[in-house]
Amino acid sequence: MKELMKYFKNYRMKAVLAPLFKMLEASFELLVPLVMANIIDIGIKNSDRPYIYKMAFLMIGLGIIGLVCSITAQYFSAKTAMGFGKELRRDLFKHIETLSYTEIDDIGSSTLITRMTSDVNQIQTGVNMFLRLFMRSPFIVFGATIMAFTVDSQVAKVFLITLPVLIVIVFGIMMITIPLYRKVQSRLDHVLLSTRENLSGVRVIRAFNQEENEKTLFCERTKGLTKEQIFVGKISSFLNPLTYAVINLSIVAIIWKGAGRVSDGFILQGSVYALVNYMSQILVELVKLANLIITETKAVASANRVSQVLLTESSQHYMDKPVGKKDGNSEFKVQFVNAGLTYKGAKASSIEGVNLDVKKGDTIGIIGGTGSGKSTFVNLIPRFYDCTEGKVLIDGVDVKEYPKEELIDKIGIVPQKAVLFSGTIEDNMKWGKADASAEEINMALDIAQAKDFVEEKEGGIKFMLNQGAKNLSGGQKQRLTIARALVKKPEILILDDSSSALDYATDAALRMSIKEKTDNMTVFIVSQRSSSIMYADKIVVLDDGCVVGMGTHDELLKSCEVYQEICSSQNKAKDEAHNEKSVNTTVEGGVMA
Repeated sequence: MKELMKYFKNYRMKAVLAPLFKMLEASFELLVPLVMANIIDIGIKNSDRPYIYKMAFLMIGLGIIGLVCSITAQYFSAKTAMGFGKELRRDLFKHIETLSYTEIDDIGSSTLITRMTSDVNQIQTGVNMFLRLFMRSPFIVFGATIMAFTVDSQVAKVFLITLPVLIVIVFGIMMITIPLYRKVQSRLDHVLLSTRENLSGVRVIRAFNQEENEKTLFCERTKGLTKEQIFVGKISSFLNPLTYAVINLSIVAIIWKGAGRVSDGFILQGSVYALVNYMSQILVELVKLANLIITETKAVASANRVSQVLLTESSQHYMDKPVGKKDGNSEFKVQFVNAGLTYKGAKASSIEGVNLDVKKGDTIGIIGGTGSGKSTFVNLIPRFYDCTEGKVLIDGVDVKEYPKEELIDKIGIVPQKAVLFSGTIEDNMKWGKADASAEEINMALDIAQAKDFVEEKEGGIKFMLNQGAKNLSGGQKQRLTIARALVKKPEILILDDSSSALDYATDAALRMSIKEKTDNMTVFIVSQRSSSIMYADKIVVLDDGCVVGMGTHDELLKSCEVYQEICSSQNKAKDEAHNEKSVNTTVEGGVMA
């Protein structure tokens, strides 16, 4: 919570002026019952119309001044709240961008989205309401009590009994509901997770006819959220009836006791009206205060959740000082030295004991079964995850010693899932290099075997992609992501199973083009296909996180049992597919005959 107080720094004056103008408005409001008392006791009693008119104009004047003060307070509170929310949202997004994959995996993307949107909006509303009412409502409550004593101290003793009872009710309910609202926000995370999964995986859900199951799951989660909200709402709903009951009983006591004081000649009828009016003001303000407390309870719960994210430090730290050319004199471009990684919370390591020396310009193939650690292996190079044992070197320097920009500039990455953003193809290509020329983009598209289909699109590289590039096929998206990485002309290119949607001929042409048309680029190819990596300078075979073979294709066919099984199974599958195609062709030919 303290972490968020710094966001008031640029709005200190506005944050002070807002409640001050609200208190000024409240001061004028406290004078109104006294004016009404004088109208009753003097104007009406004596049938003095000029005096009544004069007091009426005075009330109108107090109302206009109060309105001006209220509008001014609203302006300052809105400016403060919106500015606070803007800076908090900006810093929260900026901080999330600094977190490593480890922290993002641990917190969860759906939770981060909730805290960026719903929680920040809740805090913003809480700040606005706090500045407008938190000072005004107590000021009216205690001010009305003090003003009551100036009217008649005997009747005003009712206020001294009423106030402590009301404070116990209000703050007692608040203490109960604060922890419950935290649970409500946690339930909201689950609902958002379900919504996000359904939207992103709608095609898979429909393909497996799981719509009804997902509807049931979503309903269960929303019912859980609704149940929590209703439970908290029931507790909060006691606030208004209890405060109304106490206030109304107090008004009865004031009228009963005030009538006796009027009968004895100590006060006039107008004074009783003023006292009842002050008690009514307390009632109105306590209702506002009750609603404010509910809003602030939600805001405090949201603020704590946002603070947790802001206080979460990245497990990765980058150097500020550039490495420089003098350190980059190793004969090897990339080196794995007994490298290994155990994911946070995992019982066993995902990859361990990797030793590999890669020369500049070499092509390294990485193959293995599902879950063998192939993606983990290449994710260590750009520091998506840090080694939990051993180290990875680039140009003889530990990747942990590179500044972030210098490290990323050296590496071009094509992830498993082809991700493109809404905008033109050119816009997406410039993610690799912001100032890339049309010639550079076309060269990258040519190497990635994407130039032909891009030229066929309306507008060429100006062709507009929709959200998620749904207007492209899977293979087209993969080739564009490869081109995007090639635009920056990286020293190291990582292709993480990024040609799975390509046919064998296009895949082979892509690999040949990268080899011939790039300037001695070091390439890491992760693939499930043995044909995609068989011509690599060195092939690394992984099995259950361990390196079980390393060498050329011919060497591994002789020495590595796992690699032999992979190649054998894939060749067998190819032969079966070929034989099935031949049979189908023969049958069709017979039917035609």
